[in-house]
Amino acid sequence: MKNLGLAFPKTEVLGRPLLFVLFLLFLNPSAEGQEVFRYRHQEGDKFRILSQVREEVFINGIFSHRADILNRITMEILGDSGGAGEILGTFLTSERAEGFGGAYTWGREYQSRFFRDSRGLYDIAGEYYMPVVRNVPVFPEEALLPGERWSYPAEEVHDLRNNLNVAEAFHIPIEVNYEYQGPVEEGGKTFHRILIDYRFYYRPEAGRDAGGRNPLRPRLITGYSRQTLLWDNDQGRPESYSEDFDIFFDLVSGLSLEYRGQAEARVVEAQLMDRRRIAEDIQKVLEEGGIGETEVRQGEEGVTISLNNIQFLPDSPELRDEEKVKLARIAAILEAYPGRDILVSGHTALAGAEAGRLALSRERAQAVADYLLQLGCRRPEEIIVQGYGAERPRGDNDTEAGRRLNRRVEITLLEN
Repeated sequence: MKNLGLAFPKTEVLGRPLLFVLFLLFLNPSAEGQEVFRYRHQEGDKFRILSQVREEVFINGIFSHRADILNRITMEILGDSGGAGEILGTFLTSERAEGFGGAYTWGREYQSRFFRDSRGLYDIAGEYYMPVVRNVPVFPEEALLPGERWSYPAEEVHDLRNNLNVAEAFHIPIEVNYEYQGPVEEGGKTFHRILIDYRFYYRPEAGRDAGGRNPLRPRLITGYSRQTLLWDNDQGRPESYSEDFDIFFDLVSGLSLEYRGQAEARVVEAQLMDRRRIAEDIQKVLEEGGIGETEVRQGEEGVTISLNNIQFLPDSPELRDEEKVKLARIAAILEAYPGRDILVSGHTALAGAEAGRLALSRERAQAVADYLLQLGCRRPEEIIVQGYGAERPRGDNDTEAGRRLNRRVEITLLEN
């Protein structure tokens, strides 16, 4: 289960696709036909993981809606101590509406820091909620022949605090079964296929919100996961990951929730951005093209093009025609930097109610993102949308000049 969507309060249960985040293995061949599987942690290594989840949501056994969730994970190896790598991770979730069209909307960002040893075992403090799946995979000491199987205990950790008002995280024990199927040929390359399978049946203990005070508290959690990993032996890392899953929540209220679907993920090498050069180049193109009321700046997330005082129809997210012309020229600039994901964020002046400002800023950012998609400068999975309302002013809301700065949409080339 990854999301409850719009028909029910959203949770942050981001399950199985995130088990892929630390499958970065180094496979050492030993005797003929055998493989030794071990994690290798090289200080300074950075990589990115993209996982996509498509699931159907059922409430009391009746179909509710479909969800399409995109998880972007960045990992940095801080060091290696006694064979255990210290890892810093950022987990960003985003979702798009039923029908799987348009750009994704920003969900939630998690930070995590932990150790993982050469066989795959975790050492992680209790305050972290990501990765959700831990101690998967864990490998045996000995080399493996094709067809060999093994098992090892692990756990899933689910955080339901924000939306179901559950006071503590759920640590669900799982017994994971593995099978090394051996080398396979795909696309002219040789990979190694590993199957992973587990089921769980878990009755949580009474917690701080038990006794009927929270009717959304789970009293039974059951489910299964079946996964296939293809390993690139030349690169010493997984090539791809796919999964079928089904998870069922029986709540204290008597309500039942089921999440049934598929997930896939892949590792992407993180390439550092030359932010200063890119910002200077974009600024030059904007000036030479006479694209007014724009500015470029560098930041922690990447390089941002700010479209100041962007014009929509009154109290509407619909773009004016002149802004579409400007966005077409911006899209041409973005096409010069392929492979960089984009964050489109909406901002408003300090006017009206907070909820209204937030909704309008998100809708206007969505309109810009969708128009960029129409222009073909990015694929849907490469654009995230976020609305900030009046939370991040760049000008004084007491002056018209300041309000013009605050009524803006920003397009950020992200440091993937």
